[in-house]
Amino acid sequence: MIERCEPLTNIFDCIHHFWEHPRTQKILAVLILLTYLLALAGIEANREGLLPEWMARLTPTSHFQAIQLAFTLILGMELMELILSISGSLSKSLGKQFEVMALILLRDAFKQLSHLPEPVSITDPQPLLLIASSGAGALIIFICLGFYHRLRAHQNYISDPLEQMRYVMSKKLMALGLVLLFAGIALRDAVIFFHSGEDSAFFETIYTVLIFADIALVLISQRFMPSFHAVFRNSAFVIGTLLMRLSLSTPWPWNFAASIFAALYVLGVTWATTCFGSTHMKRTVPRA
Repeated sequence: MIERCEPLTNIFDCIHHFWEHPRTQKILAVLILLTYLLALAGIEANREGLLPEWMARLTPTSHFQAIQLAFTLILGMELMELILSISGSLSKSLGKQFEVMALILLRDAFKQLSHLPEPVSITDPQPLLLIASSGAGALIIFICLGFYHRLRAHQNYISDPLEQMRYVMSKKLMALGLVLLFAGIALRDAVIFFHSGEDSAFFETIYTVLIFADIALVLISQRFMPSFHAVFRNSAFVIGTLLMRLSLSTPWPWNFAASIFAALYVLGVTWATTCFGSTHMKRTVPRA
């Protein structure tokens, strides 16, 4: 039955190819730079009282908000790449999750700058502590990502090419649905912001959706890879991503601790399944 959905998977392939194309990435990078510069100009104009009332209501007065906006857009790009990577291997998608988590911590560090006065005057050490902890957390996750890429190894649990194709198509269909949700939620939150100026917690909403997508991914993989080792590996990886995503809604310092623990946990699972998994799979292969 899933073969009938091939036109939808072709649509996903077109979206994936367009997004990953070097020209698209360059255009997006230029757009983010222009947005950052325009945000700085708009904030300065608002401070000087040059904006109309409706625009002044939506424009902040701190230049540091432009930095937060730029990194928010970069995080949005990485989040889209995370969704698109679902169609690939689970280990590759998990590596992208490491990257997104590191960018989230960096974004939190720059977010603290918006609370500083202009010109900068440090009277409360709390923002410095938060910036330092977020930067340190991002660095630790970056290091964990390097070890993760060294440890991870391709493990083929599906030997039937037809089943492999169906498995990939299932993931592409789910990723296409997430892309549409991503665009729909972004459009809805943009409309709400321009009408009321309220922040609709876009990233928190997307990560809540991704939690349910993770559970669906485990159930899909169990359909095609029912062996204990495969189910354990996939479920344990999803636990790691859940810990990373749940850390977004926890206050400091628990968000810092939870994200670091999640990264170390994923490293442990990767080492264990790579070290013992190959032995387990060799023992299950019948002798000729």
